Amino acid sequence: MSIQRCGLILTLCLIAVLSRPTSSVNAGEDWQPISPDDLKMTSEPMAPGAPAVYLYRQVDRNDSGKARSEFNYVRIKILTEEGRKYGNVEIPFAKGRYDVAGIRARTIRPDGSIVNFDGKIYENTIVKSKTNKYLAKTFTMPEAGVGSIVEYHYTLNFEDNFIFDSHWILSEELFTRHAQFTMRPFARDTWRVRWNAPAGLPAGTQQAKEGPDHIIRMTSDNIPAFLTEDFMPPENELKLRVDFIYTDEIQEMDMTKFWAGYGKKQNARAEGFVGKKKAMEQAVAQIVSPSDTPEAKLAKIYARTQQLKNLSYQTELTEQEEKRDKIKIPSNVEEVLKEGYGYGWQITWTFLALARAAGFDAAPCMVASRNQYFFVKERLNSSELNTNVVLVQVAGHEVYLDPGAAFTPYGLLPWTETSVQGLKLDRDGGKWILTTIPDSDSSRIERKAQMKLAEDGSLAGTVKLTFTGLVAQSRRLEERNEDATERKKYLEDELKEAIPAGSEVELKSSPDWTGIETPLEAEFEVKVPGWLSAAGRKALLPAGLFSAPEKHIFEHAERVYPVYFRYPFKKIDDVQIELPTGWKAADLPKPFDRDAKAAEFKWSVQSDGSGLKLYREIRSDLVIIPQDLYPVLRGFYQTVRTEDDQQIVLIPAGTSANR
Repeated sequence: MSIQRCGLILTLCLIAVLSRPTSSVNAGEDWQPISPDDLKMTSEPMAPGAPAVYLYRQVDRNDSGKARSEFNYVRIKILTEEGRKYGNVEIPFAKGRYDVAGIRARTIRPDGSIVNFDGKIYENTIVKSKTNKYLAKTFTMPEAGVGSIVEYHYTLNFEDNFIFDSHWILSEELFTRHAQFTMRPFARDTWRVRWNAPAGLPAGTQQAKEGPDHIIRMTSDNIPAFLTEDFMPPENELKLRVDFIYTDEIQEMDMTKFWAGYGKKQNARAEGFVGKKKAMEQAVAQIVSPSDTPEAKLAKIYARTQQLKNLSYQTELTEQEEKRDKIKIPSNVEEVLKEGYGYGWQITWTFLALARAAGFDAAPCMVASRNQYFFVKERLNSSELNTNVVLVQVAGHEVYLDPGAAFTPYGLLPWTETSVQGLKLDRDGGKWILTTIPDSDSSRIERKAQMKLAEDGSLAGTVKLTFTGLVAQSRRLEERNEDATERKKYLEDELKEAIPAGSEVELKSSPDWTGIETPLEAEFEVKVPGWLSAAGRKALLPAGLFSAPEKHIFEHAERVYPVYFRYPFKKIDDVQIELPTGWKAADLPKPFDRDAKAAEFKWSVQSDGSGLKLYREIRSDLVIIPQDLYPVLRGFYQTVRTEDDQQIVLIPAGTSANR
């Protein structure tokens, strides 16, 4: 829900930025004065080679009252041609949760002349990667040249409940010379706020302090640029930041007592929601048969709850749309079944109630997802236990289930909830648990190709691409709101990323995007031009048709962060190549198998006289690899690249193998 721009005026102290005085700017003012030294600077000694630096950043967070907002002020010095890209501004936002208002921008040329921005501001979907998209307000400052300063400020207006995601982000893409932060916390007697810096603070930065006016302040100088790496842990876990934690409980600092109090409260809420035993027994009778095995019963109950409309994955509705559509938010499991819908957490608790009604020993659990943070119970931040699952005893073993997570097959959890800590709730507060993680065989990418080699060296044929388990779940989830055209492009791009550049790919059969237990399957027509290379009177055929993703993985010798894979996986490539009439293979490479226990790579090539069969498999049962073991992992993938680069010698028709 959008709210009006906050008009909060904060009285701040004069601050020192290096040797020059500057006054703070807030939502009611415009621009800071420009220092001649900043106009003349050509480099930053503390960030050698940087394309640009933040001279100044300001964040004024206001969680108080009805108008919750955040004022942001940014000043960037452009140092190189590469740095000119920072004149293209993107301000990300989450539509429906908060919006962007009051954007003002200007460019200061090296001679001190000022060009105010009066161009158009766009709202675009920004694609950072296959799995990373967001909305952003975007605009371009054409005067942003080398030596110039660009600056802009804007206000984020939040929905009411956004106080539960209050923070200051210190680490940014560029080095920051000076930054200052304020926070006016949510003011209500029943709510209290505390704050921490999970990843620490920059050298010399003092902890944030609350003043007599109840505004929390902090300044920081010389904040290093935030480095990004492939396969790194969540950025939010690594960035220097200050998180604000709101609680309606007494600020208990004893860890055991804190989590016991939280567990008791969550258990009472869960039990209150599921406490409709008779209605659940009647519902179960319509779902399972007395002759079903325990495993079959539980699977049927799981499937039934996943048939409920999941409001957590619907396009967010406005209040007016909810009233028009007469959406009544269920208050217990009986209403969830009656209405046929609920939010994800409500569907999961409905499964809990039905499982109990069917005679299973089932317990509610609150767990921490690991896509944004890694849970640390010592932080005493109950909001990090941000999702719910059910622990069920069935057929002599335990299974964690979350039917409220869309497209998740029975027996699996979404990857964000695997191998994470949580609380198994009970009336005494609960016990700590660690959710399971599936092995690599549960999440596979399989590429089966039937190709024909032409005498001109091109390769053409069909490829069947199959995703199973968490690989399928994550793709169905990501594309759930897209149309057929976008989904087609998504799949074609997925295959193009695995094969040589310049290849032609066209989707011929669309998969079942709504399935849960079934694999996600698609078929393509593919043409790879110039796949052969000449070697005298012979020809060389590269062995790794689908090896492109591993070509440049872990190339750097040094590593800053641990390596972080989302979940174990397996890639299986089965390629059949029909050779031109009269052609044959000579000196086939020997089969290869590198088994490093937690990871394995194997491949082989066989010839039946008229064709080749290539088999390739990569298995990874890894999730987090510390920096000191990075050389071992890097060595494994160097071996993969070496084997993928092998060439199969082909002898064209009418050519002697000895010539």
